Amino acid sequence: MSDLASQVCEACRIDAPKVSDNEAQDLMQDIDGWDLVEEDTKKLRKVYSFSSYQDSKDFVNKVAEMAEAEDHHPHLILEWGKVTVSWWSHKINGLHKNDFICAAKTDLLNQNN
Repeated sequence: MSDLASQVCEACRIDAPKVSDNEAQDLMQDIDGWDLVEEDTKKLRKVYSFSSYQDSKDFVNKVAEMAEAEDHHPHLILEWGKVTVSWWSHKINGLHKNDFICAAKTDLLNQNN
């Protein structure tokens, strides 16, 4: 388990500092298979594959429960056999350490499938 997965999200304020590019590159080493994408803002994104729609839906429900417990919520796209998860911090319109923590926790949920 990544050290990130054992951490807890902190309350993110509108004036919270964004993760720097150097910090992001360091943190990316702890979350395998995630992409750092830039659309309207920087985001973490990963696509998970499943053998059925039900397995995809079950995974989305697990991620949603974890997100609610962390009070940090991703963008989820549910498709047959595939779930796309995107993390970023809406309040600061960018990446915060919380996003990397939740990405690691998302991976952990997938390992438990």
